[in-house]
Amino acid sequence: QVQLVESGGGLVQPGGSLRLSCVAPGFTLDYYAIGWFRQAPGKEREAVSCIGYTDGSTFYADSVKGRFTISRDNAKNTVWLQMNSLKPEDTAVYYCAANLMRSSVARGFFTHEFSYWGQGTQVTVFS
Repeated sequence: QVQLVESGGGLVQPGGSLRLSCVAPGFTLDYYAIGWFRQAPGKEREAVSCIGYTDGSTFYADSVKGRFTISRDNAKNTVWLQMNSLKPEDTAVYYCAANLMRSSVARGFFTHEFSYWGQGTQVTVFS
C-alpha cells in the first residue's frame, strides 16, 4: 500500500510563508507526477500545483501563481511546495498525490489520474 505523507502545515499570519513536504516511505516517487491539492471547509477540492518527472513541467492554479513554487528532489524522494505571501483564502487542508499516468504536466492533467493520496496537512492563515 502506497502511503504519501505530508508535513509542514501550520498557523501563519497573512504575508507569511510555509513549506510543505511530501514523502513516500518505502516507495519511490521518481516516476510519478506529483500534485498538491487543497480543500477548504465547504468547498470542493482544487488543484494547486503539479510537477512532472521527465521535463520539469509545472502547473500552478491562477490563485497561487507567483506565490507558490513546487519542486522535487528524486534523490531525497521528496516534493515540496513553497508557499509565500500567504493569504487567508489559502487556508485549507493540503494534500499531495501521485500520478503514474503522466510524466509531464505540460499539457495538463486530470484529478482522477492521481492514484495515491496523503492524509493532508492543515494550513491556516489568520490575522
